[in-house]
Amino acid sequence: MDKSEVAAVLEEIALLLELHGENPFRANAYAKAGRAIAQLETNIADIVSAGTLDQIPGVGETLREKITTLVTTGKLPFFDDLKAKTPPGWLQMLRLPGMGPKKVKALSDSLGIDDLEKLKAACESGDVAKLKGFGAKTQKNILEGLAFIDQMGNRVRLDQAMMIAEPVLAFMRNLPGVQRVELCGSVRRRKETIKDIDILVSSDDAAPIMDAFVKLPNVQKVIGHGETKSSVMLAGADHHASRVLINADLRVVNDSQFPFALNYFTGSKEHNVRMRQRAIDYGWKLNEYELAGAPKSLLFNDETDIYKALDLDYVPPELREDTGEMDAAAGHVLPDLLTLKDITGVFHNHTTWSDGAASLEQMADAARALGYRYLGIADHSRSLGVAHGLSVERVKNQQGEMDALNAKYKDFRLFKGTECDILADGSLDYDDDVLASFDYVVASVHTLFNQPLEEMTARIIRAIEHPAVTMLGHATGRLLLRRDAYKVDLDAVLQAAARTGTMIEINANPYRLDLDWVHCKRAKALGVMLVINPDAHAPDELAYTRFGVDVARRGWLEKQNVFNTRSLSDVMKYLGVSFV
Repeated sequence: MDKSEVAAVLEEIALLLELHGENPFRANAYAKAGRAIAQLETNIADIVSAGTLDQIPGVGETLREKITTLVTTGKLPFFDDLKAKTPPGWLQMLRLPGMGPKKVKALSDSLGIDDLEKLKAACESGDVAKLKGFGAKTQKNILEGLAFIDQMGNRVRLDQAMMIAEPVLAFMRNLPGVQRVELCGSVRRRKETIKDIDILVSSDDAAPIMDAFVKLPNVQKVIGHGETKSSVMLAGADHHASRVLINADLRVVNDSQFPFALNYFTGSKEHNVRMRQRAIDYGWKLNEYELAGAPKSLLFNDETDIYKALDLDYVPPELREDTGEMDAAAGHVLPDLLTLKDITGVFHNHTTWSDGAASLEQMADAARALGYRYLGIADHSRSLGVAHGLSVERVKNQQGEMDALNAKYKDFRLFKGTECDILADGSLDYDDDVLASFDYVVASVHTLFNQPLEEMTARIIRAIEHPAVTMLGHATGRLLLRRDAYKVDLDAVLQAAARTGTMIEINANPYRLDLDWVHCKRAKALGVMLVINPDAHAPDELAYTRFGVDVARRGWLEKQNVFNTRSLSDVMKYLGVSFV
């Protein structure tokens, strides 16, 4: 295991210990050690080999033994036993807003609740409201959370699915006999939430590959183990060490079938229907194994050859939703989609000046390491006390620090920004003279999410009509699988942005992915400029930008539709920033 995997296990042990009512100091010791290991600048395996684990803060003899076992074997019996005696329903209950380990334990001890169905029944009967520390309001919130989870289904975010899928993919590539391997399904199409992971392999000998797959160390349950298809439940942890469970299917075909299987199992179902119909129009039959009836002279080495045989341009997986891509492919007018390498810098990021975890210089160094030419810092404005929003005096101090850093850089620029709160009536959190001191302004809603649709829409439009506002941040306020969007007429907002020339952010944080791809496509049609921002609160979160690019690609966006593909000089010119 690498340091991130070890850290995730230790964090999960801390959570499980809390759920079982263990001594909080013991649980905190695991959590503290996990955080320390996650922040190591060296390889955890090298530390284990050198015998210097005890130099890591919080790692005593017991933890040293457990960490050594994890790193050297990839397993920990203590962790496995803890998971085995933890009802899966406890972890599901933690997905509910305001539900922590103590509340889960209280529900289990007092009412015998160990799954969501029992929890719902207890809420509907009023039993939860009678418990000490709960009450009618908590019971109502739980029922609303259960309804939201039921609506979302058993899905995970894209980043969570990728964190589990990518190591499995790397493992499969290195197995003897594997010729090709790819992800399929909604992961390959980069949907924002994922129900299961689909993996496709080509090989002449499927049996040993299937055996290796069902014996992966993070397999929680083998659902099926066949000759050409196996299904398992995999466990993993996301960026914040939250436990994730997801089903994964592996299919093995021979290499000549691989292009057809890849196309079919990537989907979507609607795109596949259109592809099959086009094959029928040519007098052929397309399925997951072949294009039957096609001339023998046609060679099918990869997916591109299938589209070519049907007189179509190759359709990138992100576009395969039957939203016009087939007609565009036939007419040779598919967009030249944005790529991650087109991004030259990002604007919506936070530092320790507000609620970030790193300094200005640390964030700048991380951006430079990614090859960015600039980085915008948009710490929170003064009214957001919970996020340590900046007073006017602190704004001046931060800008002074940024001036000093910019004096050091020759090929890089820090831009002075703010994530300025949109207040209840649509006014902004700083006066005009303070707003004028920034290079750009990200305007965002952080409070009063329950305003009526007309009021929220008018609130946001008033903000983006302000001449100081450069871009609207996370337009709907949603948190994927956790909080629904507030009520807002997005089309009216987009039309207002088109009138005012205000940019709309694609918030690339995988918890948000807001604007969604459907409205990105609408924004493009209206001529609204989009900007992709990671909303990074730590250096490694700058990498979230990749998920924003996924959204942009699904929304048919090209390089010219996204502001932060421009050169540093062009960005400075647009923002009216001097080179001095």
